[in-house]
Amino acid sequence: MASKYDGLARIIIQNVGGKSNIISLTHCITRLRFKLKDESKAETEVLKDTDGVVTVIQSGGQYMVVIGNHVPDVYAAVCEVGHIQGEAPQEDGGDGPKEKQNLFGAFVGIVTATFVPCLGVLAATGILKGILALLVAVGVLASTSPTYTILYALGDSFFYFMPIFLGYTAAKKFGLPEIEGMVIGAGLLYPTMTAGGEAIASIFGIPVMMPASGNYASSAIPIICAVAFAAFLEKRFKKYIPDTAKLFVVPLITITVTYILTLLVIGPIASWLSSGLTFVFNKVAEFSGILLGAAVGGLWQVLVMFGLHWSLVPMAINDRAMQGFSTTLVGMFGTTFSQVGALAAIWIKSKNAKTKQLCAGALPSAVAGITEPAIYGVTLPKKKPFIISCIVSAICGAGLMACGVTSYESAGTGVFGYTAYVNTKANDISGMIWAIVWSAVAVVLAFILVYITYSDEDGKKKAPKTEVPAGGAAAPTAVKGGTLLAPVSGEMKPISECPDPVFSGEALGKGVMIEPVEGKIYAPCDGVIENLADTLHAIGMTSTSGIEILIHVGMDTVGLNGKGFTARCKTGDKVKAGQLLLEFDMDFIRSQGLPVSTPVVVTNSDDYTDMAFQPRTVQHGDELIVLL
Repeated sequence: MASKYDGLARIIIQNVGGKSNIISLTHCITRLRFKLKDESKAETEVLKDTDGVVTVIQSGGQYMVVIGNHVPDVYAAVCEVGHIQGEAPQEDGGDGPKEKQNLFGAFVGIVTATFVPCLGVLAATGILKGILALLVAVGVLASTSPTYTILYALGDSFFYFMPIFLGYTAAKKFGLPEIEGMVIGAGLLYPTMTAGGEAIASIFGIPVMMPASGNYASSAIPIICAVAFAAFLEKRFKKYIPDTAKLFVVPLITITVTYILTLLVIGPIASWLSSGLTFVFNKVAEFSGILLGAAVGGLWQVLVMFGLHWSLVPMAINDRAMQGFSTTLVGMFGTTFSQVGALAAIWIKSKNAKTKQLCAGALPSAVAGITEPAIYGVTLPKKKPFIISCIVSAICGAGLMACGVTSYESAGTGVFGYTAYVNTKANDISGMIWAIVWSAVAVVLAFILVYITYSDEDGKKKAPKTEVPAGGAAAPTAVKGGTLLAPVSGEMKPISECPDPVFSGEALGKGVMIEPVEGKIYAPCDGVIENLADTLHAIGMTSTSGIEILIHVGMDTVGLNGKGFTARCKTGDKVKAGQLLLEFDMDFIRSQGLPVSTPVVVTNSDDYTDMAFQPRTVQHGDELIVLL
């Protein structure tokens, strides 16, 4: 049966390096505790930024994903989705229940996950291309100079060889050996394939239809689709290949079948779509130039993602050759600037350091017209900013056409594209002026709309709030202030002195730490036991007024597997303040080399305006924390 945590579970499994990287999995009261084959394969920063994950801790050979009080439910979902039983994952199994997701969301998730490992280099190469374009524009470099040629080769290399790089990252995403994904991408870029001609006219007598651009260079979607199919194919046939031959037979079948089907299926589909788009845009142009500008502007970024924008380029080239000017691609000029405005808004408004860093890296290249880092790194994963940028681009495209802007030359992109709209024969720069005006409109309008609507939560799956287990009292709909009593006698200290960084850093909430003088835990308030750890070392409960409390006995005591602990309550129990909940043997715990320091944390402390306490020696039942 599908769980509401299935989506979070899939994100966690993927970003700890996949099921094959998991040696074992256990959990305590707040954390999933993984033993991984190779921790370097884990995407720690991605997990830390995932809604539903508090933080990630790597210590003592364990990779700990901190979840919070509802970790048992997430643990169960991870085991179900990943087909993990007990301490170790199964080697084989299905994919588990699928989370319901709309087609656009699924597409965005796959594309962005494939681009995430490339974002730094993608931004760097985009910036380099922008700098070179600037140097050419101001006359510092000639586009024919050796220096320009060498540096441009570096800057353009990622974009040209994108199918190879994405073949690697997509293979990691879909569970295919990475080298197989790279080989499929390399095959699409082999010199005879990019040269075109009779050499690739057919295979086994079946016609091969290439994309409108003539090759797969700089394309993204074809290789992602190809690798997805390759992973699907390999998982289903490799079990029938004898072990003695798997080493070479499995990749032979996978890459050969996938490569051929990519050329025979993906190529023709792309060609048919390109032909169809050319026909549609021609008809739109005949009907209304303004409508053409809106359509080209609004759809341009999507067409670029699929490599279908090349269907419009020949139209513009033909127009300029036949009549000396073209309006076909004028509508797309605002797309670069709408991305600039969206990026600037996110950069200013976001409180996420990683998002700000991505924006800072993508902005210079976006200004220069290289928008891939902006799209794949920021706006598309957030979804709403990407949609806004498309709407703004459509408005600006219509405005450009309404103002009679016409392209007379092939020019650069972004701020280097203005000269394309100068009519040198008539000494008319009005087109360039209107292009500058509408590019400014695109920046400002996108900035305003994104700034108003943006949230750091955009594009994230929100983890549902923890529900009270069956048999427990219903959780309150709102929290009230209240007082918590000391659950154990001892010396109260600031939580910052806790030796565990999850607690001392207040990742789970604010609270205090008590150094116990007796091995008994009492209820700090009236409420419901939400979760008693299987290893008995920690208790999560909710007060009748909505305060969520975590009491964690000792540090790393989960490894004792319940030894030295005696439960006096169970999950789902309604308890009264001062009721005995748990007994623990302090001498035994210390004999195992473990501290008995006991954090008492209010896990929903953000719901309160203030929390008052005074470090001192307390007896169980004394006033401990007052919440306002």
